[in-house]
Amino acid sequence: MLLSGTVVRDAETVLRDGAVVTSGEEIVYVGGKAEALDRYPDHERREFDIVAPGLVGAHVHSVQSLGRGIADDTELLDWLFEHVLPMEANMDAEAMEVAAKLGYLECIESGTTTVIDHLSVNHADAAFEAAGAVGIRGVLGKVLMDKDSPTGLLEETDEGLAESERLIREYHGSFDDRIRYALTPRFAVTCSEACLRGVRELADEYKGVRIHTHASENRDEIETVREETGRSNIKWLHEVGLTGGDVVLAHCVWTTEEERDLLAETGTHVVHCPSSNMKLASGIAPVREYLDRGVNVALGNDGPPCNNTLDPFTEMRHGSLLAKVDRLDPTELPTETILEMATTNGARAAGFENVGRLKPGWKADVIGLTTDKSRTTPVNDVRSHLVFAAHGDDVVFTMVQGNVVYDGEPTTVDGSAIKTRAREIADKL
Repeated sequence: MLLSGTVVRDAETVLRDGAVVTSGEEIVYVGGKAEALDRYPDHERREFDIVAPGLVGAHVHSVQSLGRGIADDTELLDWLFEHVLPMEANMDAEAMEVAAKLGYLECIESGTTTVIDHLSVNHADAAFEAAGAVGIRGVLGKVLMDKDSPTGLLEETDEGLAESERLIREYHGSFDDRIRYALTPRFAVTCSEACLRGVRELADEYKGVRIHTHASENRDEIETVREETGRSNIKWLHEVGLTGGDVVLAHCVWTTEEERDLLAETGTHVVHCPSSNMKLASGIAPVREYLDRGVNVALGNDGPPCNNTLDPFTEMRHGSLLAKVDRLDPTELPTETILEMATTNGARAAGFENVGRLKPGWKADVIGLTTDKSRTTPVNDVRSHLVFAAHGDDVVFTMVQGNVVYDGEPTTVDGSAIKTRAREIADKL
């Protein structure tokens, strides 16, 4: 397929009259449109105002999609234990499947082609199958919770780890390697030391598997961990083996200088979730201090009950603006940096080495956008436009690994039927 328009090859390079050509799963050409038409005269042609790399949601909760708006105006631990966890505990396999499909539909419809997805304790198979059906690229994981957790989610340590290992064997590298596994302890508050150490042992046994958890999102969370372990949160995770190049930590809002150095020294990935942190009043992550240390920082939406959208463009805008006002510096987190966080940095965190930019030989994860709305007129600087003006509903085309999964409407599943069933299940929950 030959996709032409203003091509945003990566955070640094824009081709005004460009083209991207795909063949099978890969990109085979990125350059001028005229040359592309000469070299690939028989390819199907599509024209868009903007052609860009698919975006990466490096921390999402697809299965919380049915809880959009149920827990506004609450702080993290009340939000979690009084609203969200009870919802998850009451979801059966069908609810998990529909919720995951709904979340993935929202992602592909708004330009997200890759997710690192924090599922729930039960019925993880349903979400893996949903990801396969919708066609998104993802790193998914069953949640582990073996202490201080509500009925319906609390499980025995060995049972949770054994189920995780079964899912690794079943799904890691599945669907043409679009879907991979992440061991997913909820967070240190609800996971025992044995559970966390068991996660590290499994990750070491199954190479390529990620570890994905929450860390230092909220001051009450940190105090709870300190009371139980005598350690600050990141130090505790490091002690039990949950730092390193295969570890993705969501939030990391409240960290000490020593902990930030530790994250850098170990190569641990951090995911900044600005909208969620603002809505839950958790605080402002020290993104600049991470970046200056060489920490890989990606962007995530978190979940629909604490955002309430999975639109990646909203996250880019909020991420840049929040940093500027936090540091009283209008140059902070400029468009190039934010675009890197939303593309290549997210792909690095997910463990996909050939995703996140439009480059020959890389996977064909491509989105097309329109700029025909008054809100999107004029486009003086296309990168500024993507970060500060664009919305997810400007996306009109989404391709993942060479497969068109959205073309004005979903192409792989019945979106209308999924939304109808989601409303019915949400009413019962």
